[in-house]
Amino acid sequence: MLTGDMLRRSARRFPDKAAIVFRGAQHTERVPYRELDAAADRIAHALLGLGLPKGAIVSMLCRNLAAYGAVFFGVARTGLVLNNVSILYAPDELSYVLNKSETQVLLYDVQFADKVAAVRAACPGIRHVIAIGGEPDHGALPGALAFDRFIADQPATPPEVSIDERDAFCMTYTGGTTGHPKGVLMNHRARAITAHTVVVEEHLEAADVVAIVTPLFHVAALNIMFQPAMLVGATTVFVTPWSPAAFVDAVEAERITATFMVPTQANALAMLPGLEARDLQSWTKLSFAGAPMPDWVQVELMRRLPQLRLTQIYGQSEMGVIAALPWQRVQDKLGSVGCQPYNVDVAVLRADGSPAAAGEMGEVASRGDNLMIGYYGEPVQTAEFFRLGHGWGLSGDIGVVDADGFITLIDRAKDMLISGGENVYPKEIEQVLYELPEVAECAVFGIPDDKWGEVPAAYLLLKPGCTLSEARVLAQCEQKLARLKRPRLVRFVDGFPKTPIGKIQKNLLKEPYWQDRKKI
Repeated sequence: MLTGDMLRRSARRFPDKAAIVFRGAQHTERVPYRELDAAADRIAHALLGLGLPKGAIVSMLCRNLAAYGAVFFGVARTGLVLNNVSILYAPDELSYVLNKSETQVLLYDVQFADKVAAVRAACPGIRHVIAIGGEPDHGALPGALAFDRFIADQPATPPEVSIDERDAFCMTYTGGTTGHPKGVLMNHRARAITAHTVVVEEHLEAADVVAIVTPLFHVAALNIMFQPAMLVGATTVFVTPWSPAAFVDAVEAERITATFMVPTQANALAMLPGLEARDLQSWTKLSFAGAPMPDWVQVELMRRLPQLRLTQIYGQSEMGVIAALPWQRVQDKLGSVGCQPYNVDVAVLRADGSPAAAGEMGEVASRGDNLMIGYYGEPVQTAEFFRLGHGWGLSGDIGVVDADGFITLIDRAKDMLISGGENVYPKEIEQVLYELPEVAECAVFGIPDDKWGEVPAAYLLLKPGCTLSEARVLAQCEQKLARLKRPRLVRFVDGFPKTPIGKIQKNLLKEPYWQDRKKI
């Protein structure tokens, strides 16, 4: 299924229904399906008028604005490739991604004009620059064309372009927690499979009002909530910028029924004072992924909002959604990321590619049309992803599968530390720390040790108003963990560096300890 057809069909079914409700700090904007579909066609014609070859890269640097949705579907109708760029990049990171992706067209939110100006000279491959949200003399760069002017005289009819569902369609750069980020190149079919997976696993339907509260430049918002919502003809509400208070206000005002959140956001809501007093009965569906969700957060949300049904999903930019834990199984499978959906293959594999037995650790892998084409311009890393052959793509996650087919993640393979020759998985230690009721978030990672090579260190963020002693932390670990797994360093922190989807950047925590030392 082609991405552009998803919007076209929903626009025919629900022409006057709101496709996007933008709730910004200053104003609210409502875009009906009919208008969003027409805008996508105008964008497609305008881009095709630039004379770019099929597969050329169009990069988008933008907040969660209504224009983002129009550009997403507009590019999908051209045969060009939309590269979704993080608005959090520093200038060096931005120039790297724009050059590495061979970007020829850059659409940018005028709020980031200074950032684009800082890298423009370093990106000679960019032939066209288009500013969203202002005229060239109001915050845009010299030589940039205003977005509204760019599409103003274009026809609101579907362009005649030959596109196959196997054609490259979009690209997202990975978070870059180690080394440079990599461009994950996907085709229409792969993203359509993910959209259908989400619709089935999260029970989305046309009557839903879906809040978009994570950045659209990441697959979690764009492909795991926005695209499936458009597929079924739901209304989406862009809460820009996100805050727990803004979200709660939006639920009351728009009667939001469903949303995706990263664990950090769910954590903040679970601790929000007065939550039970708000009118949140319409909100019945919450899905989450992106980072491990502490069990206490799930339990607390279910206690405070009994109508809320939690669905955990598990996946990656490279694979889409490859497992889901439905709300009916949260109680008896708490801690699992679920089992494979109906339309993809998932397995836990040994190093030789054979299936691991129930309870045996292995690497989580997926096979099917849901997988990426590859890492853009990275043949070696693409080959590493597909190294087992037979169509399997490797996640880099270590996990076990139980007799019922439910997968529990042990840890990221790259986060494992080796202490005295023994493998130690930080997630196991973190789970023990989360049993302490004062702990809101924690991160365990390896630091160098002259005797053992490396040993665990634990950073802890406490819940508001709570206190906890290092002695109690160590006592908890002594009771629950073997000696080699007990943290040798405990530190209480005010916050964690995180990726845009809420993953704690352990590499930044490790860095000071490993400077000028080789990790064993």
